[in-house]
Amino acid sequence: MTGAGASTGAAAAARAEVTGARRIVVKVGSSSLTTAGGGLDADRVDALVDTLAKAGAEKEIVLVSSGAIAAGLAPLGLDRRPRDLARQQAAASVGQGLLVARYTASFARYGRRVGQVLLTTDDTSRRAHYRNAYRTLDQLLAMGAVPVVNENDTVATDEIRFGDNDRLAALVAHLVRADLLILLSDVDGLYDGDPSIPGTSRIAEVGGPEDLEGVSIGSAGKAGVGTGGMVTKVEAARIAAAAGVPVVLTSASQAADALAGRPTGTFFHRTGRRSTDRLLWLAHASAPRGALTLDDGAVRAVIEGSASLLPAGIAAVEGEFSAGDPVELRDSEGRAVARGLVAFDAAEIPQLLGRSTRDLAKELGPGYEREVVHRDDLVVLRR
Repeated sequence: MTGAGASTGAAAAARAEVTGARRIVVKVGSSSLTTAGGGLDADRVDALVDTLAKAGAEKEIVLVSSGAIAAGLAPLGLDRRPRDLARQQAAASVGQGLLVARYTASFARYGRRVGQVLLTTDDTSRRAHYRNAYRTLDQLLAMGAVPVVNENDTVATDEIRFGDNDRLAALVAHLVRADLLILLSDVDGLYDGDPSIPGTSRIAEVGGPEDLEGVSIGSAGKAGVGTGGMVTKVEAARIAAAAGVPVVLTSASQAADALAGRPTGTFFHRTGRRSTDRLLWLAHASAPRGALTLDDGAVRAVIEGSASLLPAGIAAVEGEFSAGDPVELRDSEGRAVARGLVAFDAAEIPQLLGRSTRDLAKELGPGYEREVVHRDDLVVLRR
């Protein structure tokens, strides 16, 4: 099928994926929930909840909501989003309670309960934590509640990063085995340039990376009390689609059309299959605590041979980390080629460098006759 027929067929397939989705993750940004000066806009929150609640009893909705920092600005007398981490966290602490309270009151109009789930990237890089996150979210849905997910900004140890909730939404969609991810913004889709410039056009569908060649997305999107932009949304769509979850990117005002499968925004077709939960989180949500430099043979074994990383292939170690922490695996030129969960503390590794596991077992004991990073705990970043 070619030409208009192919386009029509693809559009029909996209609509079927949307209307047939039972478990849906919806992400909404700060600018869609708050006033320009900070503080929650109750009418906007109610409008979003109206749309989600009317989606139908057969739909399970997980809501990934930004807005905690923005909601805390006005109550703390801040006229703009602070740049320093301490005041961002203070605003998030005040605003998170207001945000969930507003959602709780709004969903109560439909007899629906709300459950708050706060996650950090550190939580999601550890096996026990992400399994517990899945159990919690799955049980909330089974009991008819609406999980409201946000990054736990109040205890973040790193700077609250640009666009984290877009990426978080993609990871949550994979985690809960969602059938669809809907990213709501203040722009009604992805354009082939700055949508404020006459002559640019909305891209209706993205079938793969080749459809984005030549598309400038660096300035597409508005700035306000939120931190996200079109770049982070396209990256989130790419992560979800590669993990087997189709994505609709549109504006909050068109959320009802998106849920109904009507042609709106930009539809990202799935480009891959669902992968192991732990590896997706490891690739996109973990913060490496250190790095291991590999010799050329080890790089080939890890990337091309799907092998575990053995002590003999390590040339250098960097950082302070404990067994079980995520670390970056680099080639001799310092490029990150993989990421994995290390089996030894940083202090132990220098004595292992370049040595065979058999020799290590003889000298240090049988506990050292093992991989530094097992293949099951390793994800390749660069081929």
